Amino acid sequence: LEPVPVRADADGIDVEALAATRADAVIVTPAHGLPLGGVLAPGRRSALVHWARERHALVIEDDYDAEFRYDAEPVGTLQGLAPDVVALVGTVSKTLAPALRLGWVLAPPDQVGALAAGRGLQDLGSPLLEQLALARLMSCGGLDRHVRSLRPHYRARRDAVLAALATAVPAARVHGVAAGLHVLVELPAGSDEATLVAVAEQHGVRFYGLARHCAGAPPFPGLVLGYANHTPHELTAAVELIGELLA
Repeated sequence: LEPVPVRADADGIDVEALAATRADAVIVTPAHGLPLGGVLAPGRRSALVHWARERHALVIEDDYDAEFRYDAEPVGTLQGLAPDVVALVGTVSKTLAPALRLGWVLAPPDQVGALAAGRGLQDLGSPLLEQLALARLMSCGGLDRHVRSLRPHYRARRDAVLAALATAVPAARVHGVAAGLHVLVELPAGSDEATLVAVAEQHGVRFYGLARHCAGAPPFPGLVLGYANHTPHELTAAVELIGELLA
């Protein structure tokens, strides 16, 4: 495999740039882009499916946190639009626990056999009891109820980050839709992203810079702030530290 970086922006992957490569598979996060936080625009969704069919390529749709949308209903999957060329990859790492190590793939019918055979050769399969328990939780509606109960908590944490940014770093700009478990923050022009990340960690606050997610130079100095595992008070204190370090 040879990874090929492709440009993305607020509307998702640049399909024209993708078509200019020799790629025959692509990984996308159309419901909530990582790290930019946008949703794949309708025109690009159609163009991506057209590219895959024309090139006989595979689109791997990473549906990593689409359940957590706070201002609207989650968007539909690409796999539902084009099951013949899209493999939908999902997991309960964000909704239940990473330690379960359970996920799934809805693949094009002509690839299911090869995927199942490869998975079996890899480690003889995933734990059976955990799979049965998850299947029961999903079939009885328990997983849906659990996700609905989490949304208000995560939204409150996201709101705490935004409120703290407005006060501590008023020149910062937040990118992306109200969704997921992270926000991308564009820092004021001239900010030293790498130094800010390093010094904040020395103070006990760890986050990633945008450059970590870019194959080349990032479009602006930025921070990817995750808020899933912290209280609003902790998040406010962390953002206040960022403001102090930028001052």
